[in-house]
Amino acid sequence: MSFLSDSAAPSPSYRALLGVSCAIAFASYFATSLRMPVMPLFAVSLGATTSEVGLINSSFLLMCGLLALPLGLMGDRWGRRRIINLGLSIASLTSLLLYWSQTPLELIGIYLGFGVGLAMVGPSLMAQVADISPASHLGRAYGWYTTAIYSAMSLGPAVGGVLAEFLGYRPIFLVVAAALAFLLLPVTLFLPTSEPKGGLSPRALWASLVQEGGRNRALQGCWAVTFGSCIALGVFFSFFPLYALQFGLNAGDIGLIFAAQAIINALSRIPLGRVSDRVDKTTLSLVGFCGLSVVLAGFALCRHFTPFLLLAMVSGAVQGVGFTPLGALISEVVPVDSRGLAMGGYNTAIYLGMMLGSAGMGPVISSLGFEAGFVLAALINLAGIGGLFLVGRRPH
Repeated sequence: MSFLSDSAAPSPSYRALLGVSCAIAFASYFATSLRMPVMPLFAVSLGATTSEVGLINSSFLLMCGLLALPLGLMGDRWGRRRIINLGLSIASLTSLLLYWSQTPLELIGIYLGFGVGLAMVGPSLMAQVADISPASHLGRAYGWYTTAIYSAMSLGPAVGGVLAEFLGYRPIFLVVAAALAFLLLPVTLFLPTSEPKGGLSPRALWASLVQEGGRNRALQGCWAVTFGSCIALGVFFSFFPLYALQFGLNAGDIGLIFAAQAIINALSRIPLGRVSDRVDKTTLSLVGFCGLSVVLAGFALCRHFTPFLLLAMVSGAVQGVGFTPLGALISEVVPVDSRGLAMGGYNTAIYLGMMLGSAGMGPVISSLGFEAGFVLAALINLAGIGGLFLVGRRPH
């Protein structure tokens, strides 16, 4: 696999480490995504109501959102490889507990623990990519990394659904547990180790959080645009299927629209990562997120399958334009030993934004209609874009 082709290509060790990091990210997200189509059906088989199924999923998102930032900071202080291994261990153990669970209440408690495990893995793995990448290649490194994640999250649910047809619901959790436990080996063997940096007391951790999270305006800007865009995307992913049904689209049509969006989003990350290393990352990200607002508002004007499909494809492209350079920007606006904190805040903004868009906009759409909901989502995204101007004003 050739990550780079220009004359300034870094050393083979960088390519190898980036390849390993992307492979670990793909395997982690693929394994955890296997459960996504299975969990709601398994919960119902245990007697869960529709509300309880929603509570199970929201408990996972809530824990990821609340803990990604402090656990990313723990990775900065305790060592990224250690926190990744601990997170994989917790996620594997909770998957085993899902296999033995018997009631919806147990599922809620176990899913809280599962969220803790993933909140440990994601931020530190993202920070690890920045640690191993030369500054001149941050954009393309995150292009490959996010392509690996999006590909895994697209393939995982499809494979999980097929496996559930042959194996049943419970064995899927054993597959997930075994896959996550196996990943402990390559993480331990191949990812760089780091010594604890000290400052693990609650007071020291709080001081670090205030220093970077509370005073770094550029970092706050990156978090703000992430939060606003993910609220908007939460509206789209949650309510577009219901909106499309009004105009005669069926489940297959809607699935095709989502698949087109996901494929374009994933494939665009690699070339856009290379572009972001050659142009101003803030400007490129601004173009992408402004485009996302235009696309979201455009959905309010669509009534037929073809324009829905075309807009979904454009949506995937502009998400790539916006988010790919944003990961590199976050790495650039903080010191090296605060990257876990920065990526933790990024993950927190994603999870809480998506959850708020899904849960908070329901009453608005019920009152004003889907079209107004999409336009409002576009405006919320524009408000978050204001954070990019804070990034542009950071000291150089």
